[in-house]
Amino acid sequence: MQTKTTEQFLSTTIGKEADSIIRSCVHCGFCTATCPTYQLLGDELDGPRGRIYLIKQMLEGKKVTAKTQTHLDRCLSCRSCETTCPSGVQYGRLVDIGRELVDKQVTRTAISRLTRFTLRKTLPYPKRFSVLVKIAQGLKPLLPAAIKQKIPDKQTLTAWPKQNKSRKMIVLQGCAQSVATPNTNSATATLLNKLGIELINANEAGCCGAVSHHLSAHEEALFFIRRNIDAWWPLINQGAEAIVITASGCGVMIKEYAQLLKHDPDYASKAKKVSELAKDISEILTKEDLTKDNFSIPAKKIVFQSPCSLQHGLQLNGVVESLLTKYGFTLNPVENAHLCCGSAGTYSILQKELSQQLLDNKLTALEKDSPDIILTANIGCQLHLQSQSNVPVKHWIELLNEYNSN
Repeated sequence: MQTKTTEQFLSTTIGKEADSIIRSCVHCGFCTATCPTYQLLGDELDGPRGRIYLIKQMLEGKKVTAKTQTHLDRCLSCRSCETTCPSGVQYGRLVDIGRELVDKQVTRTAISRLTRFTLRKTLPYPKRFSVLVKIAQGLKPLLPAAIKQKIPDKQTLTAWPKQNKSRKMIVLQGCAQSVATPNTNSATATLLNKLGIELINANEAGCCGAVSHHLSAHEEALFFIRRNIDAWWPLINQGAEAIVITASGCGVMIKEYAQLLKHDPDYASKAKKVSELAKDISEILTKEDLTKDNFSIPAKKIVFQSPCSLQHGLQLNGVVESLLTKYGFTLNPVENAHLCCGSAGTYSILQKELSQQLLDNKLTALEKDSPDIILTANIGCQLHLQSQSNVPVKHWIELLNEYNSN
């Protein structure tokens, strides 16, 4: 696609990057066929191609309005379009740049600014988020059913195994997952322990930075990123084989550390190494062997919801399904499995109406064959699905651990 980006933007690093990404688009329109918001709204400006044009117009000096901001806000950053795109357009990166530049030109309403600020100052901080969750859980019996379902149940924390293994890996503890579903990582530690791998939690590390990054608070995101790198680096130097990710949304973010810090002389090489070491737990288990004979397969109908961050962001579509099948589990098929469930980080809070429509569609597809359990691979999807699901929703690694008798 031809561009006429102004010198104002071409003189900046992100402006040049955005111009390069836009030029790789051939305007074919394949992306609209798999874009969840375009499927719902039928508006060209609510599809990737239309949003690319809006960003292109901004870079070319056209006036930016709240309308542009709204269309970019409606994007889920699910990256389904990237999977479809024959030209390899880095749309996810482009829309992040577009939002950052638009937010510098268009002032949001006071309510919008307050909501986004509250999310940035709550979700990435486990201690703060934990207080809110505990209060909500305590009030849960008194709340209306519609609100009650949105509050995660208390988990009885499962102890980590005693570990003293020669092979060591780091685990991302995360923020929301460490509070709402802490047993996801303890189940991971138990399984890896059976394979002779010790899972290490670096207490100084925390949120991956995705919340701040996708809300255009990029310096704040870089603070979280550098803090994590500093916490992990001594362990990497001591021989940690990988950084294990059990929330695929976080995995996509950590894979981008190299890109986001490539111009930082103090962190560029470290960020590149961290991005290389970051592995979704499915990638780890694909290369290991949990003996099939050690699984007692339940007589349950199971369905797997593949998060967008897993299949489009990390490009690991079908990997979890293959692992579960390998160990004897039978999975129900899912129609339109490539479409987003509507969670998308803070999207379910900031774009409630669209998010709910996507959730309804996803649950209709997942519950079609009356499953006994829904599995997923991302904390945001897990909580979002559970808020309306008629059946339990778990991280797939918990099921794998539960039925492994070794």
